[in-house]
Amino acid sequence: MDIKGEKFDKSERLCSAKVISALFETGNQFHTSHFKIVWDFNQSGISAPVQVMFSVPKRGFRHAVTRNLIKRRLREAYRRNKKVLYEDLSINNIQISLVIIMKGNSVPDYTTIEKSIKEILSKLSIKVREKQSGRKFGEIV
Repeated sequence: MDIKGEKFDKSERLCSAKVISALFETGNQFHTSHFKIVWDFNQSGISAPVQVMFSVPKRGFRHAVTRNLIKRRLREAYRRNKKVLYEDLSINNIQISLVIIMKGNSVPDYTTIEKSIKEILSKLSIKVREKQSGRKFGEIV
């Protein structure tokens, strides 16, 4: 993965309905002040260390324009700050799937979103390491 360009390629987007449904059924989750995060180890052979999906509920944000604005801000903040998580996962040869779900009903500004994304990525890195160390020796990741 070329991190220099800070791209957000198609291979990094979580699109598979099977993976998404399995993620919500058996995935791990945690909450931050603005987001709910659902994640799990990815068994399919993908080229990126992380596949991510962003979700903004219609219940809190009725207008599609507002939901799309928030998702654009989320993708941009993720794209700019993902390198810390990528480096950690690449060293350990781990692949994960991730869904970031917006909570609340007010539109946060970009700096708030970026701060929250940084918090999410650092917390996720810690949780992945904890889960990985808890696995049995020789178990396929």
